[in-house]
Amino acid sequence: MRLLVATRNAHKLGEIRALLPGVEIVGTDAFPEVPDPEETGATFEANAIIKAEAWRDATGLPALADDSGLEVDALGGAPGVLSARYAGTHGDTAANNAKLLRALDGVPEGRRGARFVCALALAAPGAPTRVLRGECPGRILHEAHGAHGFGYDPLFAPEGHDRSFGELPEAVKATLSHRARAFAQAREAWGLA
Repeated sequence: MRLLVATRNAHKLGEIRALLPGVEIVGTDAFPEVPDPEETGATFEANAIIKAEAWRDATGLPALADDSGLEVDALGGAPGVLSARYAGTHGDTAANNAKLLRALDGVPEGRRGARFVCALALAAPGAPTRVLRGECPGRILHEAHGAHGFGYDPLFAPEGHDRSFGELPEAVKATLSHRARAFAQAREAWGLA
């Protein structure tokens, strides 16, 4: 099976290849002439659908897109769909993490609940678009720990663990993460892999 994964993020593409062994994954860098669609959805699901359908229509390939981010209970679900650009500039991890810690300054341990969310959309030619959601509950730490992963990983300790995703081995994260949970559902429900 040949599947276009709607991302230009090399780290995410590598993670998805590991989650879908046996599937030929093509990244959007293979189509430099195709612009990325604007993510105007109010939910992770809406943005995943926008990306999957735009890439399917542009390439004629089945397209898989995810939209993912962090929801923090004490912040009413923020940063949510704005996770990658929480501090203003898309992908500025240091600024995003600093803003999150400032927003939670003074929030006690028991109120730092959060979850990573991954919405997956699969848009294949001639078929209805299908959507799944995976979540990884946990909490936001008071400071960054570890150098693994990306984004908010050093600030997020998954439920049942005292160490952050930035400290946990990749093999452990691969079994717990929101993306791993969404892809496990996709493999079963959509016959991927």
